[in-house]
Amino acid sequence: MNNRIVPLVLAVALFMEQMDSTVISTSLPAIAADIGTSPIALKLALTAYLVSLAVFIPVSGWMADRFGAKNVFRAAIVVFVLGSIACAVSNSLLAFVVSRFLQGVGGAMMTPVGRLVLVRSTPRNELVGAMAWLTMPALIGPLLGPPVGGFLTTYFSWHWIFLINVPIGIIGIWFATRYLPSVETLVRRPLDVIGFFLSGIAASGVVFGLSVVSLPALPSWIGFTTLAVGILSTILYLLHARNKPEPLLALDLFKNQVFRASIVGGSLFRIGVGAVPFLLPLMFQIGFGMTPFQSGMITFVSALGAMSMKLVTKWFYAKTGFRNSLMYGSVVAAGFIAVNGLFTPATPYWLMIVLLLAGGFFRSLFFTGTNALAYADIPNEQTSQATPISSVAQQISIALGVAVAGGILEVSTKLHGGPLQLSDFHIAFFIVAAVSGLACLSFRGLRADAGAEVSGHRPLIKAASPAE
Repeated sequence: MNNRIVPLVLAVALFMEQMDSTVISTSLPAIAADIGTSPIALKLALTAYLVSLAVFIPVSGWMADRFGAKNVFRAAIVVFVLGSIACAVSNSLLAFVVSRFLQGVGGAMMTPVGRLVLVRSTPRNELVGAMAWLTMPALIGPLLGPPVGGFLTTYFSWHWIFLINVPIGIIGIWFATRYLPSVETLVRRPLDVIGFFLSGIAASGVVFGLSVVSLPALPSWIGFTTLAVGILSTILYLLHARNKPEPLLALDLFKNQVFRASIVGGSLFRIGVGAVPFLLPLMFQIGFGMTPFQSGMITFVSALGAMSMKLVTKWFYAKTGFRNSLMYGSVVAAGFIAVNGLFTPATPYWLMIVLLLAGGFFRSLFFTGTNALAYADIPNEQTSQATPISSVAQQISIALGVAVAGGILEVSTKLHGGPLQLSDFHIAFFIVAAVSGLACLSFRGLRADAGAEVSGHRPLIKAASPAE
């Protein structure tokens, strides 16, 4: 029972994060009109949240070891709720961006620390199932986000989409206090202050720079400058970590092929996935002329498909193993991203719903596998170092997806010299799907029995023994 209660409690954090991301994407046009900016410029608020995650996630593992994972998790929920309230009362682009950044500070601790608690308290052979339980309730967020956000925005006010985090956060804190185990600190290490600043500048510089390059609200030179600073800081961090006995992000973990494949392949795929919540609602509202509520009622089925996959995930990986599932699953899931680029106002609603449902199904298969694979060969004493690396990679790749999607739309509109058209969204979907499809290359080199202790895929190991 504990193997279900713990991930369900931790899922409260993922619920709020996923709810917010899908609600905001659906309501971007309404929010932009209210605070006097454009939907494309407002993606700065999405990027600000992701930049905040990129800055503070690296220190989450150290915080959990130093102050206790349970304490950090509860404090993170408080910060996230305060950021949500600030978003609700924002009346300008600057205020909204700052409020989203504050939310990101809380989110930077919630999800990675919650995942750390789960990994440390779950036997490896039950990790795939636990990951499925962790993400299944969290998928209720995107399931409810688009229709609820669209309904509130269309018939009430967008401000209310943030206030729903207040009761959710209170419930999450109560359940965390009552049910989460007090995971003991395994490693007490000094804070790598220089590494914290370098990694923060590197991640935020790259993510913010890529976003600003395509933002009409800011001069392009600002984007190129911050991007250059981010790249330089990345190089400096690599040099620093090489000579640091206990760096903030233990890059030596990348010597492990299984961990490396999970991070690289997952990051490539998430670029496309990060773009979809930004592109799809805008395409339905701007290209199809739908209301936010109509748009949300269609896009929510992706989460429904993802939830259905959780019912068979453990069995599926036990039968097929990580390598084949992730290699072929990434290609199929990327294909369903590209299918969005074929939608037109003449496409039957039932057909779009079926395709979005299937796309969510395969994306969920991929995400559960990569999340579990990252810890397959990592000992417990290094999980607090593996978790922030995995989380940073996830958030940067999602931020890149938003930045790339916005950049493609901006370039496309400049080429034809007019406002956003349906064809601009189609081009964007095809490009980001191609990037996601490249993830399959990262898993080709894995052994057939990679992560067998976690997946439970034993038949291939037995079959290989006589040949060896």
